[in-house]
Amino acid sequence: MEKTTKILVVDDDSGIGEMLKTLLEFYGYEVIVTEKPLLAEELIQQEKIDLVLLDMLISGVDGTDVCAGIRQNPEIGKTPVLMMSALHDAGPKCKAAGANDFIAKPFEVEDLTEKIEIILAAQE
Repeated sequence: MEKTTKILVVDDDSGIGEMLKTLLEFYGYEVIVTEKPLLAEELIQQEKIDLVLLDMLISGVDGTDVCAGIRQNPEIGKTPVLMMSALHDAGPKCKAAGANDFIAKPFEVEDLTEKIEIILAAQE
């Protein structure tokens, strides 16, 4: 039996978080949503998260700092991070912070799941 991929969605817009949860669960992923980026590292460890979907602009916190923090944490540093942002020039900043990939909002769910699958395949 294949284990279900667990995705942590970090977005301070609960509407977006819930929408992503619904969409990704439809594709067979297990999804945990948090609006608290400072809990991300703890959740990754506790829940054995396979991939983090991280918004770049989170109230009071820069998503690139959250990503860099994950990368610096030896327990979870290898966890793939896919960052998302409505800022068109955010991609290079996100990758510089250690994100595996970047997707611009708004995005099609097919593009999102494709990026997720590519990142996960690279982790094998």
